[in-house]
Amino acid sequence: MIASADVRVGDVSGLLLRPDDARLLYVVAHGAGAGMRHPFLESIAQRLAERSIATLRYQFPYMEQGARRPDPPAVAAATVRAAVAEAARLAPGLPLVAGGKSFGGRMTSTAQAEEPLSGVRGLVFLGFPLHPPGRPGDSRAEHLAQVRIPMLFLQGDRDEFADLKLLRPVVKRLGVGATLHLVQGGDHSFKVLKRTGRAGDDVMTELVTTIDRWCNETPVRVD
Repeated sequence: MIASADVRVGDVSGLLLRPDDARLLYVVAHGAGAGMRHPFLESIAQRLAERSIATLRYQFPYMEQGARRPDPPAVAAATVRAAVAEAARLAPGLPLVAGGKSFGGRMTSTAQAEEPLSGVRGLVFLGFPLHPPGRPGDSRAEHLAQVRIPMLFLQGDRDEFADLKLLRPVVKRLGVGATLHLVQGGDHSFKVLKRTGRAGDDVMTELVTTIDRWCNETPVRVD
């Protein structure tokens, strides 16, 4: 059985999806342009629940307020910390990983780099936004060197927010604690070209299978 519950994460909304046999909880932040109920995150959460991985999705304050401009990093990082603390309270004893889609993943790693998130064993990025489209650079990844837990980068190989000529060296510099998984033909939203012969369902299966396998094998501290 999979239980779903609306929760409060500080001053914002959250959604806990927890199977009876949960063995892990993934604290998931949304991207800059869509909230926690976006179909992509809904699908990820449901499919992970079927693999005994619980999720806690939550809103950033700007999204809760209906604003378009994302919160400043300090506000976003504080929200990440509140979500992790609430996850630990709601599911005591369950190991935690954290991360999320694009902006949400980057704000999670920013929080972790500033001060380790209590109880979090690894970070999972659903499309890390290394740079704005058309403006390649890797300064957004500088803080990752301060992250001392394993990281999984799930990235489409056509992602205009992450030039692979830049992302691959970034991940390599991070060492054995960082894993890069490329989705063939995928863009920043993991949508694939028709010529690949793959459907969206195939891609979602690939994503959750990779997360499941990585969580089974990797989330231990590397320092």
